Amino acid sequence: MRPLLGFLLLAACPAFSADQDFNGRWDITAVTQPRPRAWWVELTGVGTAAPAGKFVSAYGGDMNTIDTIAVENGELRFTINQPGRSGAASKAPSRSVYRAHLIAGKLEGTFEVEGRSTPPVKWTGVRAPVIKDKDDGTWKEGKPIDLFNGKDLTGWKALNPDAPMKWSVQDGILRNAPPTSDIISEQKFWNFKLHVDFRIVENSNSGIGLRGRYEIQILEDYGKPPNTHGAAALYSRAAPSVNASKPPGEWQSYDIRLVGRTLTVVHNGTKVLDKVEVDGLTAIANNSDEAEPGPFIVQGDHSYVEIKSFVVTPLVH
Repeated sequence: MRPLLGFLLLAACPAFSADQDFNGRWDITAVTQPRPRAWWVELTGVGTAAPAGKFVSAYGGDMNTIDTIAVENGELRFTINQPGRSGAASKAPSRSVYRAHLIAGKLEGTFEVEGRSTPPVKWTGVRAPVIKDKDDGTWKEGKPIDLFNGKDLTGWKALNPDAPMKWSVQDGILRNAPPTSDIISEQKFWNFKLHVDFRIVENSNSGIGLRGRYEIQILEDYGKPPNTHGAAALYSRAAPSVNASKPPGEWQSYDIRLVGRTLTVVHNGTKVLDKVEVDGLTAIANNSDEAEPGPFIVQGDHSYVEIKSFVVTPLVH
């Protein structure tokens, strides 16, 4: 009788079953212009008394804990409270509101900031894929590809076509003059090694987007404790084991290895992230196709950065 009773209870509560279907990790494509954006959400416990979630988007920029989650008449609604900020860059507190319906296995939703008259942003979410590739010692190095030729921006383009494009090459060095668009590589890659030589000035903030989805932070934070927003961090997700930064004005290097979701970062010769699992997108993401090859992004909209080497070595079986 117990199996029959359980079946009858579930049949009597179809909303409970539907609510549970919102759980999981979702890769989100936002309909934004002119710069494409991708977000990420992880929901657990939806359909129970204790739902919880984490969210990443460019609006908050961080790994945000979701404040409220509810489902009513098949509509998921979750909110994130953004604290205010004082000082020169003052900002009033706000509440971001996300709504979605589950349609044919996808989340179809909208985003808006409570109290603002701007039209809602539409978005679509698909379940994050299972990626089987692991950094297990079986991958072989292909032919290195120098994505920066030391002469011009061949192979790169503006990520935001409406923003100023103020990148130039002088004496074999690629440099920006912010504010300017980020740049994105025309070539796409899956598993790879990346070597980058870069230089920053005091208070610089930049980053490198892997596959156009996962940012390795570039930050002038010499001598400070490591954290999830510091140099060589997987932005907002994984802090480096140590801060291996050099003082501003000195050349530095990243050696980055990404196989599937397995990430290793060596900063100035020191391994600071060792086979970290990348759970999902960071705020730099311009695409949500986690199972596909993607481009590199170099962040230039914040502050100054110089690059003299950007060499990619594909990893193949």
